Amino acid sequence: MVELSRRSLLAAGGALLAAPAVGAGAAEASADTNDKGLNWRSFLGGSDLVWKRLPKNWYDGPFLGNGFLGSGIYAEPGANAIRFNVQHSEVQDHRPEFGSLYGLARLPIGWFTLEPTGTVTAVDWRLSIYDAELAGTITTTAGSIAIRAIVHSGRSVLTVQAKPTDGEAQFRWVFHPADAVSPRTDPKFNKPAPDGYLPNPKPSTNTSGDATVVTQPLLSGGEHVTAYQETKKGTVRTLYATVAWSNPDKTAGGKALHSLKSAATHTLDSLAQDHRAWWNAFYRKSFFSIPDGRLQSFYWIQLYKVASATRRNAPVMATTGPWLEPTPWPATWWNLNVQLEYWLINGSNHLELDSLTRAISQYRANLSSQVVAPYNQDSAGIPRTTDITLLNGGTVGVPGQDPPTPEIGNLTWALHNVWLTYRHTMDTATLRDTVFPLLRKAINYYLHFLAPGDDGKLHLPKTFSPEYGVDTPDTNFDLALIRWGCQTLIDSAQILGINDPLAPKWRDVLTNLTPYPTDANGFMIGAGQPFAMSHRHYSHMLSVYPLYLVNWEQPENRNLIQTSLNHWISFKGALQGYSYTGAASIAAQMLRGNDSAQYLSDLLRLYVQPNTMYKESGPVIETPLSASQSMHDMVCQSWNGVVRVFPAIPDSWADVTIDNFRTQGAFLLSASWQRGVTRWVKVHSEAGAPCVIRHGIPGQVTVRDAHGRPLRTKELDATTIQIDLPRGGEAVLYRSGDRPDFTVAPVTPNGPAAPWGLPA
Repeated sequence: MVELSRRSLLAAGGALLAAPAVGAGAAEASADTNDKGLNWRSFLGGSDLVWKRLPKNWYDGPFLGNGFLGSGIYAEPGANAIRFNVQHSEVQDHRPEFGSLYGLARLPIGWFTLEPTGTVTAVDWRLSIYDAELAGTITTTAGSIAIRAIVHSGRSVLTVQAKPTDGEAQFRWVFHPADAVSPRTDPKFNKPAPDGYLPNPKPSTNTSGDATVVTQPLLSGGEHVTAYQETKKGTVRTLYATVAWSNPDKTAGGKALHSLKSAATHTLDSLAQDHRAWWNAFYRKSFFSIPDGRLQSFYWIQLYKVASATRRNAPVMATTGPWLEPTPWPATWWNLNVQLEYWLINGSNHLELDSLTRAISQYRANLSSQVVAPYNQDSAGIPRTTDITLLNGGTVGVPGQDPPTPEIGNLTWALHNVWLTYRHTMDTATLRDTVFPLLRKAINYYLHFLAPGDDGKLHLPKTFSPEYGVDTPDTNFDLALIRWGCQTLIDSAQILGINDPLAPKWRDVLTNLTPYPTDANGFMIGAGQPFAMSHRHYSHMLSVYPLYLVNWEQPENRNLIQTSLNHWISFKGALQGYSYTGAASIAAQMLRGNDSAQYLSDLLRLYVQPNTMYKESGPVIETPLSASQSMHDMVCQSWNGVVRVFPAIPDSWADVTIDNFRTQGAFLLSASWQRGVTRWVKVHSEAGAPCVIRHGIPGQVTVRDAHGRPLRTKELDATTIQIDLPRGGEAVLYRSGDRPDFTVAPVTPNGPAAPWGLPA
């Protein structure tokens, strides 16, 4: 194992630097390698996806993206060609009268086919996640074509460079516009469109100089435009393609042509320079290494995936990300999917990807407009599905009055994600401007319906616990969100210095809200409704995870948590991948790393596809992303004011290294687990928040600042310490008398691991 000292690491801007790839030039090697030879390029190269067999669909092919433009690459069905999809996260319909799944659905755009002269006989591709670039060869009966492809990190241009041998010099590119219709209408899903729903008109194709411009008008107004052109230099041919969207104006054509012409003046090598610079810097913001090579590669691919799927200024991730395919779910889903998609950005220190906080703030007016009168005057909510502006075309259900699934907790749960953003940054602007005012309205909606029962407790009429299928009073899903929301509002008002007139009501709710309904099997769905059938959601256990209201550190609740988890996960029929990620995180809270590792092993074995994508009835992306959070929960948890270092490490992980792991309280944590114990911990405070570390270091602990001076501390128990750490301060913890090497480096793997993709 090559090691990098902490001093060298900091001098390099917090980066583990990389050995050059084969063929890299001297300048590139110098940029990627530090003086000890440890490097990001060689480390992340071990997580690259590899294809020695031709991928056949979305679930096993390469994927490229930048939060807006996305391309999935695989064999063209029924043809001797390679498909390069062109999809865009902003492109949607605008007919709210047909609802979010039809009239506001994301719309397919089209795809290119690379059509060779000979018959494809083999492929040899590698997706470098460090550079976000696909490269390799297509071999045919007539020769071969060497390809390189990127979706540029900032330009939203798909660029594919092809260098054919003589026998393939006449290969061609063909663009296939897709029908601009909701993917939910695909006959295989058996979900016919509402009466009156019509497909959008056929697109028109024109040229502008060397560019081809395909314009798709929409019945509601506006358009999306695909512009592309090919350049030739010697035997090298380069395809450039971009997509632009506008609504209600028809200005997408000019935008697309501008982006295309700007990009087409550059070679792929030129475009790749700032593209690579963005991606290389992206990964260096944190570090995570475990000895399970397959799982470690999976983790880094999820970081590649989430940065390909969203950016702060991009739309909130839809169920497929930017890689739209035939799906019954062509929208953004708010009763679990969104929440799971974003959890990993906190610990991995990638809040630049937080489009969720930005969108909820930007489109807050829509959150009140979708609550029925008179409640829309002081309340807010979000339906189960929306478009990119958080519109559904309908309204949030009314508790006790709406037989069809009044699911009213989605906004409160989404705001828990936004609150996590606040807690991981301690940015009071996020708390003041977004969390507090919107959470106040979300809880107000509940307050309209809470009423005392014969027992004197406050009860909630029938609502819907995602996605059990039965409307139930006092659902545990809603009771947990109400408790979390009221307590968070009280705490936030105190932090912000707000004397809110509703504070007495929030305190009254916390005092008098009915207890969580439970029975011999643990948490019920709600009052009178036991958990009695297989159910993929853990919505009835939300108080345990991710809210931690009922938690393992409360001895009186341990039997309830254990019983509920065992009962829920024992019903196998309807479980899905995210059932296993939820179970892994709950087990991590219970300090059972072996159980967490087994749940993740089951997930990878049963559900995760060759390229790490995931499917249920159609393509969805939330589950693999949430598995990364489950790994975070195994190596670090921060809740209720305590940072827990290595709380649930399985026996098979002898060594673990993390660096710049972001925790609640705005701490950046680095730590090393060696031979089954915590060897050292470093914590940097960005905000000067109270610092309590459950470090797990055995014996007497030394705590010093970055200059080696002792810090003032208070021991709370044998492995928990409170540190007087100011804003900008750093604390180093290690066993007294030990002289650890504060190295941040990859740990030794347990053994070889097959790459993701379709290796030989």
